[in-house]
Amino acid sequence: MRLAIILVHYHTPGLAAAALEALRADVAGLGLAIDWLLVDNGSTEEERASLATLPVRRIDPGRNLGYAGGVNSGVAETDAELLLAMNPDVIVFPGCVPALIERLMAAGDARDIAAIAGPAFYWDHGRRLLLPPAERRGRREELATVLARRDTVRGARARRRWRRHARRHWQAQAPLPSHALSGSLLAMTRPAWEAVGPFDEGFQLFFEETDWLLRAERQGVPAWYVPAAEAVHLHNQSAGREPRAQGWFEESARRFRRLHYGEGFAAALEALSGESSSIPEPPPLPPEGLDLAGLPFPLWVEVSPNPEGFPAAAELLEAPPAGPWRLPTEVEDRLPPGTVLTVQAADASGRELLRGRLVRGGERAG
Repeated sequence: MRLAIILVHYHTPGLAAAALEALRADVAGLGLAIDWLLVDNGSTEEERASLATLPVRRIDPGRNLGYAGGVNSGVAETDAELLLAMNPDVIVFPGCVPALIERLMAAGDARDIAAIAGPAFYWDHGRRLLLPPAERRGRREELATVLARRDTVRGARARRRWRRHARRHWQAQAPLPSHALSGSLLAMTRPAWEAVGPFDEGFQLFFEETDWLLRAERQGVPAWYVPAAEAVHLHNQSAGREPRAQGWFEESARRFRRLHYGEGFAAALEALSGESSSIPEPPPLPPEGLDLAGLPFPLWVEVSPNPEGFPAAAELLEAPPAGPWRLPTEVEDRLPPGTVLTVQAADASGRELLRGRLVRGGERAG
């Protein structure tokens, strides 16, 4: 049995080296032959020299294919029965890849069974903040998200619905059937890839895995969220260095909506999205951190870059912390200066106990 590990690289050779180091340690005892493939979507001469030192086969398409094109190019270079596609800003924790492969092979021979698996992601190496599963996608869900930005009651209702979806994943103790996976690391069998087809290269960046997983779900290809497989996602490290990334996101979002919801619904959704929000800003929170004293525990602290408060990363606190709650240092240091975050505390039932906004990024306040 052979596993192909496909890393799609874009101007982050240091991250690629760290990602590969963690991967090589994690697969050392798997007993599988490994194809190590790095698709280089763009490098300077200095970056190419750095990549040349890595123990991988570097594929140079001669231009930026985007993430979808990069994955497709990597898959075309291997006949491995098992495939793992990954961003370079992901660091797997020990046991991540074995747990994903175990899930893929649990149903039978990977040469015959179509299956997909994805890990639990954290925002930090200390595994405090869980990153959210992918949002549910459909006309109803998209409309609810847009309306959540216009009405406080609808906003609270949308957060409760999102919370149920997120906690179902975060609190899973065994592999959970779910297509709400992150494209930053996806494992799949060759039959799954062949059943769903390649990633749609019409998406330059963003939404390519959303589209692919939605196609997989519609075709009945099973997928699992595997909580025993854990990784840290150093979020937005490649796209954050690309000035065109926001434009690519908006273009991909428009394309996704038209493909899956139709021209009319997509146009109406975008018209609603373009209207100004009528929801007041959450009140500012103390820069030194959140004082959670007096609140009922256990509770979840949720952190979102979106004013409506979802999707969000979250930390489960079983008891009050020793002092004010703060973001993990490494997360705060990676945020661009002036980042505005919506922070919420919610109890085990999903009831909101606290809501406000923090300004973070660069040097830590306090």
